[in-house]
Amino acid sequence: MSLLAQLKILVVDDTTTSRMLLRDALETIGFRNIAVAADGEQAMQLMMSQPSHLIISDMNMPKMNGLQLLHAVRSYKPTSKVPFMILTGNADKNVLIEGRKLGLNNYLNKPFTAPDLKKALEAIVGRLH
Repeated sequence: MSLLAQLKILVVDDTTTSRMLLRDALETIGFRNIAVAADGEQAMQLMMSQPSHLIISDMNMPKMNGLQLLHAVRSYKPTSKVPFMILTGNADKNVLIEGRKLGLNNYLNKPFTAPDLKKALEAIVGRLH
């Protein structure tokens, strides 16, 4: 079974359109096992009950932003090693610095294309076929 078929990815974004675009891009790359959450709190509940292998999160969300979610994921022992990528429309250097301190694996600027996303994911998990 290929890595694409095995990996379960959690998409976290408060905007329905963004979640759909990200899911479409992941499906274009070949991923089939995709879970979605509308905010960081919902994402943490999913990670505790049905853990994913990788998280792609929007940065700016109500309740819990991407960095707060990253901190929560890293603080919870069963999910502390799960690769984490932030999507942002505003690549603020401080967000990236803080993210790296918390163990951020990668980030991707919005808007993005499926090849951009694939490249960013490959930097985390290795070559995707």
